[in-house]
Amino acid sequence: MQIGMVGLGRMGGNMVRRLMKGGHTCVVHTRNSATVAEFAKEGAVGAASVEELIGNLQAPRVAWVMVPAGDPTEQMVMKLAGLMQPGDILIDGGNSNFKDDVRRAQALQPKGLRYLDVGTSGGIWGLERGYCLMIGGDKDAVRHLEPIFRTLAPGRGTIGRTPGRETHPGTAEDGFLHCGPVGAGHFVKMVHNGIEYGMMHALAEGFDVLRNAGTPARPPEQRYDLPLADIAELWRRGSVLSSWLLDLTASALIEDPALGKFTGAVEDSGEGRWTVMTAIEEAVPAEVISAALYARFRSRQEHTFAEKILSAMRYKFGGHVEPKAGV
Repeated sequence: MQIGMVGLGRMGGNMVRRLMKGGHTCVVHTRNSATVAEFAKEGAVGAASVEELIGNLQAPRVAWVMVPAGDPTEQMVMKLAGLMQPGDILIDGGNSNFKDDVRRAQALQPKGLRYLDVGTSGGIWGLERGYCLMIGGDKDAVRHLEPIFRTLAPGRGTIGRTPGRETHPGTAEDGFLHCGPVGAGHFVKMVHNGIEYGMMHALAEGFDVLRNAGTPARPPEQRYDLPLADIAELWRRGSVLSSWLLDLTASALIEDPALGKFTGAVEDSGEGRWTVMTAIEEAVPAEVISAALYARFRSRQEHTFAEKILSAMRYKFGGHVEPKAGV
């Protein structure tokens, strides 16, 4: 299939590479002309402008936006919408608020454009591992783009089937799912990231407790100098805690047991806040996610080893770099 990609950063760029590897034709654009030229050398069709990108697409045109959430996404979606024709498909694959998706889809409906929101998880490892895709929007548009989603998704791989799943058809096992109407994809991704906050923080706090097992405040016979990197590796092998987040923690600790290059300042990308706000709207208690979010706020004021663990995990899975001091 042919698809246009606007945004060639850590996620968008590797998505293009995975799509081209899967035999799809990608027309690409980003503000940096050198980056466009680089992808053109790799086999993509480079476009110097959004207008050129749309001009190179065949109807029904498909344009996927992978730019920072908020105003950059808003401006790009509306700019593309002004250039597209009825029946074309416009995708926001960034970390937008699901409420913005609903509003945009309503604004684009009179133009005859089909709008999809695709929550995309996979970080900087997606080129190799594939991307978990949570999709909201028109069923026919989702069906039309199934070859694209199937290529981006990880597929079934070596993960064992959930007992009973053999009588439950669908694409969830393949790593992509049409979750519902517009906004549903980013809603599911929002909650996914909220849960991620809680899981990351539990791991981080646990390793902080292990690290401080030798504190003078404890009785001498109860002090331990524990090998954190080895414990992380141990837990990867048969423990109920085994997970990709634990894999990343083990990788960070074997590289630098003291995590010296991390200060412990932990940013939040928005979804954790939105999850807590949505929980409040639904009157659903979300104590763990709320506590993890507030801990990230506090991390920008004082830093613990737990916060270094959190920062290390974010760097490992998403390439997220800590903000400079004073920023």
